[in-house]
Amino acid sequence: MRFFQNALAAAGTAQIVKAHTAFTNFFVDGVDQGDGVAVRMSNNMGQATFPISSVTSKDMACGVNGEMGVSRIAGVKAGSKITFEWRDWPDGTKPGSIDPSHKGPCAVYMKKVDDSSASNNAAGDGWFKIMEDGYDNTAEKWCTEKLIPNDGHLQATIPKDLAPGYYLMRPELLALHATQATPPDPQFYVGCAQVFLTSDGSATPNDHVSIPGYVNMQTPAMTYNIYATPLKLPFPDFGPPLYNPGSSKRSLVARDMTQTIGLKPADCVMENGNWCAVMPPSYTDQNGCWNSSKNCWTQNTACYTSAGPTGGKNCHNWESYCKKLQGQCGAGNYNGPPSADDEMPAQLPALSGGVVAMTAPMEGSVPTATPIAASESGAVSASTSNDAAPAPTLAIPVPSGTGAVTAGANQSSNGSIDTCGSNGAPKSSAGAASPSSSAAAGATAQRPQIGGKAKGDIRRLARRGGVKRLSAPIYEDTRDAIKDRLALVSGMLLGNLQIRSG
Repeated sequence: MRFFQNALAAAGTAQIVKAHTAFTNFFVDGVDQGDGVAVRMSNNMGQATFPISSVTSKDMACGVNGEMGVSRIAGVKAGSKITFEWRDWPDGTKPGSIDPSHKGPCAVYMKKVDDSSASNNAAGDGWFKIMEDGYDNTAEKWCTEKLIPNDGHLQATIPKDLAPGYYLMRPELLALHATQATPPDPQFYVGCAQVFLTSDGSATPNDHVSIPGYVNMQTPAMTYNIYATPLKLPFPDFGPPLYNPGSSKRSLVARDMTQTIGLKPADCVMENGNWCAVMPPSYTDQNGCWNSSKNCWTQNTACYTSAGPTGGKNCHNWESYCKKLQGQCGAGNYNGPPSADDEMPAQLPALSGGVVAMTAPMEGSVPTATPIAASESGAVSASTSNDAAPAPTLAIPVPSGTGAVTAGANQSSNGSIDTCGSNGAPKSSAGAASPSSSAAAGATAQRPQIGGKAKGDIRRLARRGGVKRLSAPIYEDTRDAIKDRLALVSGMLLGNLQIRSG
């Protein structure tokens, strides 16, 4: 009860930290490309940091909304060091990269495409792995744990022999803190950067996989127990073998390629994500001034409309400029437009501090999982591997009279995102109340028990903690916090039981 009261007391003054993460921006050889620039991100603002709902979902490739290309493509070179930044708060308003409880491995994949900015080219075959980092025996830490003191910076080096052209780069984090729940809940966090590679190489890696399809719920890593003492090492690797430059037997004919798509517009004076502002038209009379002002405000509206989870910091800057231009028109100064120098954002800082790079390839590789057909996805078994301990049942009491949810009840209208727990195994509709029985009882479908308390229960707990009012997002965040906490505690208890029984 104390946990519920503390969580709700904090919720009364601020939104609960979701303890999740999102890939927000990346550095090319230490140069920040900018928040959201050339990055495919979720269009669901409230759940941008949530894990992927199912390991069989197309969202496993580049995340929710990941099939939608963005306009910008960043230029990179063979041998470039690409550093991906992960944030708990995508707009950077608060520090943090990922909660310490979310322990697990990291990896970076690449896929060659015809046009990085084109849509519907993420899911499917062609993904190869260029970086991985699991459990560091020397530091006794998982890759995700090492991200925290390094500002969420995960680094990979582009192989020097790759053929030039357009690619998607996919950083991946896997949190294992809830794999012992029922059903097992491996939580994947992914995103994609759009890049153009300049290279003298010609290699096309042979070992590539389809995403989704490279893992399923029978893959041993999906039920790996991070609470076992001692840990059962090596961690069972998954996906394709790490690409070894020079090992490819299949290559393309080397040819010069120049980037022609996704370049920053030459007349771009300010950018916010993949939006660019251009100077409003010049003018010498009253009508020209007001038309220029209108142009400025139209651009400003487009900026705010296109702003993603990383926010609209530079939309605010452009808004200030539009106000200045409008003020000149109102004052009768019809010689413009004025300079935007005072409204320009500060130059992005270079990469500083430490990064998490590959310490050594993970051992214990396992064969790539057999892809599961869409028609079979609803029947995936949630059983653990032979070495995994029996999964504890996590149940939160719900008010009497509640029914079971159907398979799609927790999905967002903006993407296949579940609340907090990703429930890596597809949800089952078994035991769901029939529409007729639900209607007869006058009850609406409720969440599964692990989903958390009903709103009335949360309000009563809030009052006990001294909180009088709750904003709408608090209910989901409270359920998220409860679920993560229960998964963490139950996993620790399970580990202690294993020690005593052993």
